Amino acid sequence: MNWTEFALAVVTSAVGAVGGLGGAVLLVPFLVLTGTTPRAAAPLGLVSVAAGSSAAGARQLSAGLVNHRLGITTELFASGGAVAGALASGLASDRALKLVLAAVAFAAGVLSAKRKGIRNLPAEGLTSGDVGEHFGSLSGVYQLADGFVPYRAKRLPSGAALFGVAGILAGLSGASGGFVKTPATSEVMHVPVRVAAATTTFTIGVTSAAGLIVFALQDRLNLLSCATICAGSIVGATVGSAVQSRLGPAHVRRFLSAALVVVAVVLVVRA
Repeated sequence: MNWTEFALAVVTSAVGAVGGLGGAVLLVPFLVLTGTTPRAAAPLGLVSVAAGSSAAGARQLSAGLVNHRLGITTELFASGGAVAGALASGLASDRALKLVLAAVAFAAGVLSAKRKGIRNLPAEGLTSGDVGEHFGSLSGVYQLADGFVPYRAKRLPSGAALFGVAGILAGLSGASGGFVKTPATSEVMHVPVRVAAATTTFTIGVTSAAGLIVFALQDRLNLLSCATICAGSIVGATVGSAVQSRLGPAHVRRFLSAALVVVAVVLVVRA
């Protein structure tokens, strides 16, 4: 086992689960920094995301934070983009791709940091029995401290378009696209950031699987490294999801903003 790969997977998956980013957006640049080629690092990033998504899902599902209908609706666009991005991954230069990713991550971080307070507030008359998604609609209720907060996704066409972009970036770079998905869900579609992060974490495994199929057909998977990254990502995502469940929306948003700026800096340095 490569312990460096394992440790990087643990740390980046934990950070990714807290912010709903998917750890690959950090893992792939760090793997490249330690000597892995970008071509080899991209599939490992998608493996990390798929494993982390599976590990974090159980806790977030039990807390009623995942909105399946919203996730599946937007994931259709993200998965299509991931396949297209993976097929086109040999066309973009590494430097150009890193700069584009850095710009998107930085913009998302600044947008998330600018908003203050909580957009979705607790409502009277709701109980723990109302927690969860409302079947047949893009709405639901989640628990915030001692209150219960209703929400409804807005601006679906704009959000879907951004998810398509996120999928293309995931296929091109090996990142999950979560650093686009979570801010898009929270800031564009007005879904509470904890629900946005949990739903993104739950669905990015599907985006990653779509890209991994292409990489497998291209014979780009190192099975030993994949197993190491998978193990580390399961550990990290389990820890990260436990931390996220204890944080309020403002803390999750600040953490997300800081992580996105760090991602942007790392990518610019690598470019």
